[in-house]
Amino acid sequence: MLAIYNNLTRKKAPFEPINPKNVRLYVCGMTVYDLCHLGHARVLVVFDVVYRYLCHIYGKDHVNYVRNITDIDDKIIQRANENGEAFTELTERFIEAMHEDAKGLNILPPTMEPRATTHMTEIIAMIQALVDKGFAYAADNGDVYYDVSRFQHYGQLSGKKLEDLQAGARVAVDQAKDDPLDFVLWKSAKPDEPHWDSPWGKGRPGWHIECSAMSTHCLGNHFDIHGGGMDLQFPHHENEIAQSEGATGEKFVNVWMHNGFVRIDDEKMSKSLGNFFTIREIQARYRPEIIRYFILNSQYRSPLNYSDAQLDSAYAALEGFYTALRGLEPMDADDYGDYGKEFFHAMDDDFNTAGAIAVLAELRKDINQAKTADIEKANHLAGILKSLADLLGILQDDAEHFLKQGAKPQAESALSDEAIDALIEQRDAARASKNWAESDRIRDLFKQEGIVVEDGAGGSTWRRQ
Repeated sequence: MLAIYNNLTRKKAPFEPINPKNVRLYVCGMTVYDLCHLGHARVLVVFDVVYRYLCHIYGKDHVNYVRNITDIDDKIIQRANENGEAFTELTERFIEAMHEDAKGLNILPPTMEPRATTHMTEIIAMIQALVDKGFAYAADNGDVYYDVSRFQHYGQLSGKKLEDLQAGARVAVDQAKDDPLDFVLWKSAKPDEPHWDSPWGKGRPGWHIECSAMSTHCLGNHFDIHGGGMDLQFPHHENEIAQSEGATGEKFVNVWMHNGFVRIDDEKMSKSLGNFFTIREIQARYRPEIIRYFILNSQYRSPLNYSDAQLDSAYAALEGFYTALRGLEPMDADDYGDYGKEFFHAMDDDFNTAGAIAVLAELRKDINQAKTADIEKANHLAGILKSLADLLGILQDDAEHFLKQGAKPQAESALSDEAIDALIEQRDAARASKNWAESDRIRDLFKQEGIVVEDGAGGSTWRRQ
C-alpha cells in the first residue's frame, strides 16, 4: 500500500484518498515572468511521477491533477514594464516556453491548468467570505489583509509558533496593517497597473489567495494532496491553509508534499552567485531524459546537488539501459514477476524512485545475460523494463535513436549519422585491405568526435558518448 510522508503530520502514513474514484492532487505551478529553472524542473518531474503512479493505482480517469499558473503578480508587472510590453504578452510567451520545457522533460499534461487571471470571480468571492467571517479586514489604503491572529492553527504546517513569529517580526513598512504578520489578500491598484473591479475598489489579488481560490474551485474545499517546492511551505502554503479553512470552515488538504531544494556543486542555486541555470541552458548541454533521470535518482525530499559529474553519471546509466535494449523487440508485459514486486515496494515507500531505479538496474543486468543465451527471454524482460520505466517517464525512446544521439546536442559534432555510417564502411574496407593507416585515421576521428564503434558478429554498431 502506498505510504506518503506528510509534512503536516511530520510522519509517513498509508495514503487513503477521500474518494478512490476521484483522487485529487494540486501542485503550485510557475509564476510566468521568466524561463523555468532547474528548481522548476524538479517540481515538474517529481509531481509528474506522483501523478503517473496515482494513475497506475487508481486509474487515469480517477485522478485529477491540477497545476496552476500564476499569471499576475509584482514580478510579472515589473518585468513587463521593463520590457515595455503588456503583461499578457509576457505571460503568454513564458507559458509557451514552460510547456515546451515540460514536453522535453516528458511531463504529462495536468488534468487542469488554471490561471489566476481567469479566476478573479472565485478569488474575490473567497476574500469576501473571509471578510464576512472576520478573518480579513479592509485597510484605509484600499488593501485587504488576512488577520493571522484570528486563525487558531496558524503555523501547523511549518511548525512555527505565532508568538515566536510575532517576537521576531520587524516593524511593518506598511502601516496600514494591524499586525506585521498579516498578509495581503487584495492590493489596491497603482497607476498604470493591471486591475480588476472588486467590492474594495480596483485592484488585484495577492499571491497566496490565488492558489486557495483555484485549488478549491477545481478540486473542492477538501482534497487529498497538495504539493510544491520546500521553499513554499512557509509562508505560502501556511497562508493557503489559513485562507481556505477560514473561508470554507472545512479541512483544506490531507497530505502535504514538498520536494527538497536544488544545490549547484553543493552551493545554493542563486543568480547572485552566478550558478543559476534555466532548463534550456542545461538542455543545451544535456538531453532532457538525462536531466529527468538525474532528478529521479534522488529521494524527492532530499536536497538535489547538480553538477556536470552528476549529469555525466546519469547519461552513463541511461546509456547502459539503452545498450541492453538495443537490438531487442520488447514484448508486452502482463506479469512483472519479482521485478514488479520490488519496484512497487520501492514506489509505495513514499515514491522512492531511486529504489525503483535500482530494481530496473537489476533487470538490465538480467537482460544482458539473457541476450547471449535466450533471446525470447531477453525480449520478455525488455518489455518488463520498458513498462516499469514508463511509470517513471524514462526509457521510452528507441534504443538506437538514443544511443546515436549521445549525451549532448548533435550540433556539437561535425559528423552526421549518415557520415558515421559511411566512415564505418570505409573503415571496414580499409581493415579488409589491411590499410591500417586509413583504419587508424578513421578510428582517431571517431575518438575525437566522441563516437564509440562496437564490432560484433552481426556487424558494427556505434553510439555517441
